Amino acid sequence: MKKQFLSMAIASTLLWSCSNNNKSQKNTDASLIDTATAKDPKTVVDAHNAKTSLDWNGTYKGITPCADCEGIETEVTLNKDMTFIVKTTYKGKSDKVFEEKGSFKWDATGSKISLEGLKDRPSQFFVGENTLTQLDLEGNRITGALAENYILKK
Repeated sequence: MKKQFLSMAIASTLLWSCSNNNKSQKNTDASLIDTATAKDPKTVVDAHNAKTSLDWNGTYKGITPCADCEGIETEVTLNKDMTFIVKTTYKGKSDKVFEEKGSFKWDATGSKISLEGLKDRPSQFFVGENTLTQLDLEGNRITGALAENYILKK
């Protein structure tokens, strides 16, 4: 009886120590990954992003805020060949439609685009499901009471 008890105790101890060792190894591996990611400014790009997963090409429309008019009627058309057309009308000032054309590029994450060649205006947008959100001059989301007004819809 003592031999059976001793054998079971040894077997239990071995099994317990092996399973603890595996958990410890997993934690160590995870911390190495976190450390490597934290030190490396480049992020791993997920294959599922706006560029690869959304039907992003098309025309987006909305009225963005304006400091000295009723609003800027904005229409952005993104083409599959990486070109764009931006049409703007300053409501309450003039009926003239301003049109700008050019090419755009995606950022490394595949979620933001930059319209190349636009001057004196924001040129970066976050691409969402049937939406295009205008970003500020530094490429950040606009916050505050008027933030929703910077979202153009398909």
